[in-house]
Amino acid sequence: MVAREIERNPDLLLIGQPTRGVDIGAIEFIHKQIVALRDQGKAILLVSVELDEIMSLSDRVAVMFDGKIMGERDPKTTDERELGLLMAGISGEAA
Repeated sequence: MVAREIERNPDLLLIGQPTRGVDIGAIEFIHKQIVALRDQGKAILLVSVELDEIMSLSDRVAVMFDGKIMGERDPKTTDERELGLLMAGISGEAA
């Protein structure tokens, strides 16, 4: 399904759990396609429970808790602890 949507060459792609239930080879293919679209200047909103996937594919990470955005971070300068606190509803200012 991801490949079908990528083939349409969208300007904006909303992706939820793109690698759930697929084998390692497919994961690598999907990740490469997402990066290629990003490099073409396409807007991509990636939603995933896989933190490693989010950190490796994202330019920015926004964390929501209880329907509110708790913060936005650069994956190059943040870590799992900081994102975990945001996921728990603890803002960076309170930590």
